[in-house]
Amino acid sequence: MSSFSHQTVLLKETVAFLRPRSTGRYIDCTLGGAGHTLELLQQSAPDGQLLCFDQDLTALNNARVVLADFLQTRVNLVHANFREVGQVARDQGFYSVDGVVFDLGVSSPQFDEADRGFSYRYDAVLDMRMDTSNDKTALQLVNEWTEHQLSRVFSEYGEEKFHRKIARAIVKKRADEEIRTTSELAEIVKGAIPAAARRSGGHPAKKVFQALRIEVNDELNALREALEQAFELLTPGGRIAAISFHSLEDRIVKQTFLKFAEGCICPSDFPICQCGRTPKADIVTRKPIMPSDEEQQSNPRSKSAKLRVVQKR
Repeated sequence: MSSFSHQTVLLKETVAFLRPRSTGRYIDCTLGGAGHTLELLQQSAPDGQLLCFDQDLTALNNARVVLADFLQTRVNLVHANFREVGQVARDQGFYSVDGVVFDLGVSSPQFDEADRGFSYRYDAVLDMRMDTSNDKTALQLVNEWTEHQLSRVFSEYGEEKFHRKIARAIVKKRADEEIRTTSELAEIVKGAIPAAARRSGGHPAKKVFQALRIEVNDELNALREALEQAFELLTPGGRIAAISFHSLEDRIVKQTFLKFAEGCICPSDFPICQCGRTPKADIVTRKPIMPSDEEQQSNPRSKSAKLRVVQKR
């Protein structure tokens, strides 16, 4: 039995929008617990093919067990960041695909394994790497980056109101001794935020931990690159389904999809179009799809999830 337990969010809705068929080709850019991949394999039986990415070796090892019956015939697993999807797909002759799925953020096992250093709920050495072969860690950022650099990250990636106070407190603390653990960092953040502000909005360190994780893994830049590459891989009529879990991810997905669907960009007073631009896609979900009340109750981590879908013309 695998120890990698992850409850896939918006599973049925996401797969339904991808409209799996028996001769289809699909890419799962965020394999995780293999929930979307397994559902796509089942609904595209007997001949649907999948190419799956994950930068977390623990997830890939789990998937080799979960997907053992399909590995030799219908699915290929790749240890890589999804920002490499275009190159890998072309190297493997896996293009003109019918659907691509992105299930963004951090999987439950990554949060729940204390030694990964993702969560303030466990005392562990600061790490936060999704791909443990990477050199950059949260420990390095917290102890080596300047006050200005830390403040910028907390503001841009955490949307933290007290980013300057927190960065200043970190620099002051590390002057005495290295900040090594999640608990130490959480206490510093808590102490830097005014008491009145700590009474609402969840754990006071939540935004700082999110910001550090995004910076360590370069998540937002990778997402921008991957969405562009995935769209180029689609066959006409093919779809991208993307599930985001915070406003920064959702904003990138929404804006990128709108760009794909944008037509003429000439000034409104031009009598004739000069740019020659035509829409490359249609927005399938005018408003994001949210988890049902039932799913939110059974899986509280799904509450912030938003699903958006675009279709290539």
